[in-house]
Amino acid sequence: MIRISEMVFAGHPDKFCDQVADAVIAECMKVDQDAYAQVEVSTWSDQVWLSGGICTRSPLQKTIEEIVVETGISIGYTEDNCIDAQRYQVTDTICRPTEDPRLWTDKVNDQCVVIGWAGYDENTRYLPPEHYLAHQFREAMITSCREGSLAGQGPDGKLLVRMKEQNSKWEVEHLLVTLQQKQSAEFAEICIAIESTLEAAYDELRSRDPRWVTSWSDIQLMINPNGPLINGGSDGDNGQTGRKLVMDYYGPRIPLGGGALSGKHLSHIDRIGAYAARDAAVRAARSGAQECLVRVAYAPNINEPLDISYEMIGRGHRQGAEFFVHPQMVARYRESMIRMETGQGRHFFDTDFSWNGLTD
Repeated sequence: MIRISEMVFAGHPDKFCDQVADAVIAECMKVDQDAYAQVEVSTWSDQVWLSGGICTRSPLQKTIEEIVVETGISIGYTEDNCIDAQRYQVTDTICRPTEDPRLWTDKVNDQCVVIGWAGYDENTRYLPPEHYLAHQFREAMITSCREGSLAGQGPDGKLLVRMKEQNSKWEVEHLLVTLQQKQSAEFAEICIAIESTLEAAYDELRSRDPRWVTSWSDIQLMINPNGPLINGGSDGDNGQTGRKLVMDYYGPRIPLGGGALSGKHLSHIDRIGAYAARDAAVRAARSGAQECLVRVAYAPNINEPLDISYEMIGRGHRQGAEFFVHPQMVARYRESMIRMETGQGRHFFDTDFSWNGLTD
């Protein structure tokens, strides 16, 4: 069976928007754990636009413009890059009353269908192997651009993996990577550094899991097929929150629910419902299921789900309806603070989040 998945890096304009949105959420939750927030972000060239609404009992400690700039700088949009976050012109149309946000956060305030999936085992973080592989390569590239052989390059880029899954063996056939670089950098040297970064990440992966059977030399590697990418980020493409849902969830072979994640407060049913569905699927996988897909539907102003369905290969524990009741989900995940980095697409990859089943 041929499997394909893809990722974009932290400096991709869509992911920049997701990270700004989650940075706003994180700032709201610093001043009020019950904070309400639904924030949309878009960008093009030197412009950033924000819309939506937030509500907290106390004013935010940072301005929206400060959040935008700090997020951009942390990603690598600095003065020596084609994008300098300090030069962004920020248009802020977010409504933000200062009052008790529980009017919106203490109940299900929208309809939705959420999907949770888990399979395989801890060695893929209960993700499809092709999606886990894409995550691992992305992490290696981001780290290298910050402090490794690619330091200062990026932060925009993307990658695609193509592999064959057969008899519990995983053969990587194609790997495509495009990375933004500085104009002063030598293209050939950048390509060499990219290959060494990816090879090291893959060798480390193989050392931990013998199911990755392909030798590095047998993988067809393509690096920047269009040549050097200089004008990355919002200088080369526009960005919008919620446009990388397949990457944020489980890759292209797993169906999606109806809602984006970044930019919504933790208790928003699209977000917390998706996290609970993932949690339930992981619990099924850890208790014996080879794969588990959980689908849950909600209606506005009704805390109990309208419908819960499990599709399982093998046998695993099923959570009762009370597991998916809104107040109980909020209480269970209350300590899981949203961070700016979550918007990179780490919702179901980050081991710090309890719903991914890798922490107690």
